[in-house]
Amino acid sequence: QVVAVKAPGFGDNRKNTLQDMAIATGGIVFGTEGDTLKLEDVQIQDFGKVGEVVVTKDDCMLLKGGGGETDVTKRVDMIRDQIEDTNSEYEKEKLQERMARLASGVALLKIGGASEVEVNEKKDRVTDALNATRAAVEEGIVPGGGVALIRCLPAIDQIAPENEDQKKGIDIVKYALTRPLYQIADNAGLDASVIVNQVKQCNNANEGFDAANEKMVDMIGAGIIDPAKVVRTALTDAAGVASLLCTAECVITEIPKEDPPMPAGGGMGGMGGMGGMGGMM
Repeated sequence: QVVAVKAPGFGDNRKNTLQDMAIATGGIVFGTEGDTLKLEDVQIQDFGKVGEVVVTKDDCMLLKGGGGETDVTKRVDMIRDQIEDTNSEYEKEKLQERMARLASGVALLKIGGASEVEVNEKKDRVTDALNATRAAVEEGIVPGGGVALIRCLPAIDQIAPENEDQKKGIDIVKYALTRPLYQIADNAGLDASVIVNQVKQCNNANEGFDAANEKMVDMIGAGIIDPAKVVRTALTDAAGVASLLCTAECVITEIPKEDPPMPAGGGMGGMGGMGGMGGMM
């Protein structure tokens, strides 16, 4: 079987990606994007080998490439050096994508459940976990359960407001930083104010409240963690939306429409007129 797929990327990134694929599979790139070797001169040994190919209308996945491990390692090291040398965020992102394709493995997750609703719920949870893992790889992790936000309070206290409006803004942010932990403790049926104060007074920056077991633990050691990027962007986005609402004179929303319940079926009484068919006897 033969399948043709469009080369990924464009420009220099396309050429480099094709070279990566050739090294990973043990083949060569020929034609306008690669070697001077002409199509009619290509031999069977010039083609690479892969254990599995999955092609869809949007993606092409090559698994278990037959390239030499030494060649792949050299290519990865070369890309890593290029990442350190470049100053462009765009180039750095593309180089990291290329390095991930060469150096990382591929996992196939099979999600099952007793019903379609359960399967969709599990799929959403797995997607959230994957996104959280990617965010953690980018910027690291912090203690979860709202503890990281509580640890930001001393930094907020060091800000000197220039006027009364700034003081109110600082107080709002300080209040907001305690809300996630407060809500967690409140959902557990405990005195949330006491829990928040306990976490504030901890000397260990990683210590927080484990709501499942209702005790204070080292959050990192217990595996209760959040990606730093998620915590940071949540705070930044919340501040952005709040500041936008403060400067807006009104907020417009749609009133939800309640569909009236369907009337109960009245039966097929209209067919009573068929009694006149008695005259056909």
